[in-house]
Amino acid sequence: MRFPTISAIAIASVFLFDTVLSATPAEWRGRSIYQVFTDRFAPTDSTTKPSCPSGYGGYCGGTWQGIISKLDYIQGMGFTAIWISPVVEQVADPSRGYHGYSAQDLYSVNTNFGSADDLKALAAALKSRGMYPGLLESCADISTYLMVDVVANHMASDDAAESIDYTIINPFNDKKYFHDICWVTDYNNQTNVELCWLGNDQYPLPDLNTTRTDVRSMFSSWVEYLVSTYSIDGLRVDTVKHVEGPFWSIFNSASGVYNVGEVADGNVPYVCPYQNYMDGVLAYPTYYQATEFFSDTSATSLNFVNEVKAMNSQCKDTTLLGSFSENHDQPRFAYYTSDLVLARNILVFTMLQDGIPIVYQGQEQHFSGAGDPYDREALWTSNYDTSAPLYELTKQMNAIRSLAIAKSSDYLTWHTQIVYSDAHNVAFRKGTSSYMILMVVNNLGEQAENYSVTMPSVGFPAGLTVVDVLSCNNVTVDANGGLAAAFVGGLPMVYYPYFLLPGTGWCGY
Repeated sequence: MRFPTISAIAIASVFLFDTVLSATPAEWRGRSIYQVFTDRFAPTDSTTKPSCPSGYGGYCGGTWQGIISKLDYIQGMGFTAIWISPVVEQVADPSRGYHGYSAQDLYSVNTNFGSADDLKALAAALKSRGMYPGLLESCADISTYLMVDVVANHMASDDAAESIDYTIINPFNDKKYFHDICWVTDYNNQTNVELCWLGNDQYPLPDLNTTRTDVRSMFSSWVEYLVSTYSIDGLRVDTVKHVEGPFWSIFNSASGVYNVGEVADGNVPYVCPYQNYMDGVLAYPTYYQATEFFSDTSATSLNFVNEVKAMNSQCKDTTLLGSFSENHDQPRFAYYTSDLVLARNILVFTMLQDGIPIVYQGQEQHFSGAGDPYDREALWTSNYDTSAPLYELTKQMNAIRSLAIAKSSDYLTWHTQIVYSDAHNVAFRKGTSSYMILMVVNNLGEQAENYSVTMPSVGFPAGLTVVDVLSCNNVTVDANGGLAAAFVGGLPMVYYPYFLLPGTGWCGY
């Protein structure tokens, strides 16, 4: 298979206008995010490879300086934002602090990751470079966004639940700021979910009473301090469903930047309303159905298609959701199946569906770890291989998405439409007529024979020549607006108008 080359002009043109730092939700739409699990991304000394066995629960040695040293690796895939693990000081127990979700002091940084100056240096390094390779000189001041993971549901303690020393928790240094001890035991009971604690008696996560006016005020002051001190452009917000909705409106507003929340649930009517309180949420319902469809060659597309339609109809704005197919809390896609063709299909869907695409470190290397903590592999074990098939595909998807944004004023706000589906094939349209992208994906995998699917009407004008930018094959739209898609071994296809490609370097044009 010959993959196309991509010119600097094509992948730079979309950001010619973006020479001033900004981080509103509308401006985040055009970004794509690479999720960095800080402790497992890169050590400060890039010549070393610290031991980090699969499933290890402790610090492996990744740092903010390590991220800086490997920005070229991220840049090579074309990402324009990175999301890093929580940055605040953790409890002393390394098995509970390496991931960042067990905070003890919100106003100090996690010294295992580096100093406050190191974190500022990371923000500065991102803002001093554009993350697309070969940018034109006039684009040299393009900045890359920094997204930081934050937690407002709970703090943590090294003590047992009944003997917590609240005085050392900063700034919530009194028991009065927390709910009384009870444990989350029933996720169908929203009161239990919001008022009770995560963890257990020996490893408690004291649950903050975010209905208190003083707690809300303290969080507002802290998040404003965090964002301004470290030049943060966006927040990924943890455990959103464990806090009452109105709190998030206050928190989101106080931060002054785009917030995307984790509502880890597959129920669309449950997840979508949280967007009434914050800018965006992670598209968990679509994630669950896409994973089921693409990882199982015997599955049919019905549930997957219906879930995409449900998200489109029930979420306030799907273009501000976080689109993902892997993260640090869920088993890797390759855990379910080693089929690389299926991995290609779900990656294409992740990158081109509605919302801001997110790729979790190691996904581009086809890592295959099971659920937490086995999905938190050290990336340095891959030697940061830039020739890996999914690394190259990620680069291509970022580039074609950026080209579509540059060529169409409404691409980012156009909601994805399903224009064709059968048991194993689904075609999605995004964009206006002659300027749209058509992605055609399937779940037949590596064993699929070559076959064709005729789609009666896909949205392109009749007679238009379009190019599958992954295979470089051309096809002409028929008189009725239909298109015959010729699958080769189950590989996905991404069609784009031919007349928009000359000068870009795609497929030699």
